[in-house]
Amino acid sequence: MFLALLSYIGIIVGFIFLTLAIAAGLYYLSELVEEHSRFTKRLLEKLIYGIIATHVLLLAFDHFPFWLTLFSIGTQVVYYQNLKQFPFIQLSSGVFISSCVLVLLNHYFWFQHFSRPSIPPPTLRSSPLYEPPSTFPSFSEVSSFFGICVWLVPFSLFVSLSAGDNVLPSTVESTNGFGSGMGDGERAGTATLRKGQGMAKVVIGKVQEGVAEVARVIGWGDDPRSGSGRIV
Repeated sequence: MFLALLSYIGIIVGFIFLTLAIAAGLYYLSELVEEHSRFTKRLLEKLIYGIIATHVLLLAFDHFPFWLTLFSIGTQVVYYQNLKQFPFIQLSSGVFISSCVLVLLNHYFWFQHFSRPSIPPPTLRSSPLYEPPSTFPSFSEVSSFFGICVWLVPFSLFVSLSAGDNVLPSTVESTNGFGSGMGDGERAGTATLRKGQGMAKVVIGKVQEGVAEVARVIGWGDDPRSGSGRIV
């Protein structure tokens, strides 16, 4: 009885540590993207081209469904539109909203494809020329396909793109060519302001603030208004 309870506690603790490790990794990746935005944009472009080529190869050699493959290639084209103003993106833009919807649809359609393998009609199965498939995709093959061809680009965009709400107004003015008479010091300051926070960092920051607020409400953390816990 107590051993089973201990196992549940271990699962919960392990899940918490795994979540913290993923959050730390996302935060670090977002930091790297902010420092190397041009390289990240070129990498994402090549990644989208590579996945489109992978879909074509799967269609040609593994006989993947034509229309579903064409739909997935179309989703990659929509993802590519997010790179036109990389790394900044307006969360209310049609391209971003379409990308979010296509991620879910693409996952759903491919999940339905792999969970329900196509069965030919009885007339075809009764034909002496019919050869049933020798093997079905294994778990590793299906998971690899989902990880690379379905989720890799959306996940990379989530880590790389910066929400437009986190960009200061001076950034937009500088990118439109205004402020050409600024000095070197002012240009350096503007270049610093152009770095918006990545969406991954924003999400992690919001979660951190929420956890801190919950801890303060239940009495696990210090109230910042009380002055307690400050280092003198």
